[in-house]
Amino acid sequence: MQMLDLGDVTLHYADQGAPGGAPVVFANSLGTDMRLWDKILPLLPGGLRIIRYDKRGHGLSSCPPAPYSMGALINDAERLLDHLEIRDCVFVGLSVGGMIAQGLAVKRLDLVRAMVVSNSAARIGTMQMWADRVAAVKAGGIESLADAVMERWFAKAFRATPELTGWRNMLTRTPANGYIGCSAAISGTDFYTPTAGLTLPSLFIAGSEDGATPPDLVRETADLVKGARFELIRGAGHLPCVEKPDDYAAILTSFLKEIGHV
Repeated sequence: MQMLDLGDVTLHYADQGAPGGAPVVFANSLGTDMRLWDKILPLLPGGLRIIRYDKRGHGLSSCPPAPYSMGALINDAERLLDHLEIRDCVFVGLSVGGMIAQGLAVKRLDLVRAMVVSNSAARIGTMQMWADRVAAVKAGGIESLADAVMERWFAKAFRATPELTGWRNMLTRTPANGYIGCSAAISGTDFYTPTAGLTLPSLFIAGSEDGATPPDLVRETADLVKGARFELIRGAGHLPCVEKPDDYAAILTSFLKEIGHV
């Protein structure tokens, strides 16, 4: 278990693969931890240095009091990569992780040579939507949202499998403060203008059945970035790396090869 004490937060992270390999950094979604990526890692090319971490308020990382700002989430990633002396990584972020990818690329282009924005956008939802969600968690806990979240996260076929229970448990065991804190960060974020100024190699991934960030929303953000590649994974919801790991890994591997990162 690898932990980094940054003073205001302690981050749980994993630094695996080839120590001198090309770095690929993974940032997970709201209500999940670094296990989100477990299925795709064995399918990626050998020789990569793989970094995963639990953002604040999630997984085994500490849970500072809510609310959080997107700037704080980006700063956490920045400090982790500086600590690990990582430069020129490919940063793969899903949902709120995809927002962190955009913000980090704008702030620290020395850290990020390419970004993968998965099931995410420059802006997700409305402030009122997030306020309602925070109010629901405060009133009834994350359990009160869990069934609706599962419908947004996964296609109907996957929701009929026993594996759904594990993902529902991961969501409901997320600290309420962590969920509320990151919801506030998403609510206050609009990256349309800064993302439109990015010129780095970029891959955007959407799931055809995604009820949280529909394909058109993801494509709209992809269109902001000159030369960005857009890929749709059919039959998958908000977490295609879980539902369609072979497809997801193939798309990611193709991108890594295309930009000379493997």
